Amino acid sequence: MAKISRQATNDFCPQTLFLYGTYKEDGSANFGLFCWFSYCWDSELGAMMCIGDEKLTKDRIKAGSIFSANLVTEQLLPIADYLGNKSGYDADKMNFSKSHFAINIDKGRVLDVPILSESPVNFELEVTKSIPLDDGEVFLCKIRNVLYNEELTDEKVPVGERLRKIAPISTTCNTYFSYTGEVLGPWGEPGKAFL
Repeated sequence: MAKISRQATNDFCPQTLFLYGTYKEDGSANFGLFCWFSYCWDSELGAMMCIGDEKLTKDRIKAGSIFSANLVTEQLLPIADYLGNKSGYDADKMNFSKSHFAINIDKGRVLDVPILSESPVNFELEVTKSIPLDDGEVFLCKIRNVLYNEELTDEKVPVGERLRKIAPISTTCNTYFSYTGEVLGPWGEPGKAFL
């Protein structure tokens, strides 16, 4: 098959979505939606992520060096899309009093970070190194704790079945996809109910 050169892009390389949780200066929780998350190795499994542009989540990570990464599932997609498309600098971002959706926030077990109860996998992360870029920043993190829904720890159930049950979301080409590859809509569409 012929290959065609084109401008650099990450199209057709789907990535898993996470809601990063931090506390604002007033102590209230803030969550932002991100997909540039992966793993690294430095004598133990760690996590790495990149955040571009100016964002409250990036400001709060830099201020406290800790945050949570909460796996986004099909169940969480509408609220995750809303949180990803509404600026963290907007004082009403986390005000769901006019919405039919309630967001349940717990505290991390090891670090003082907000955790989304509905997410089946939550990482508690501590930044050990940051690498400033021209218009973004890479954060290298120690994984201080991982919380799993209990059903995910049953190794008698095949891993594929456990993944299908939690239905993690991925994204590429400004589009959300189900675990099985179905199109779930463009960025900004699932969260319209909260605007």
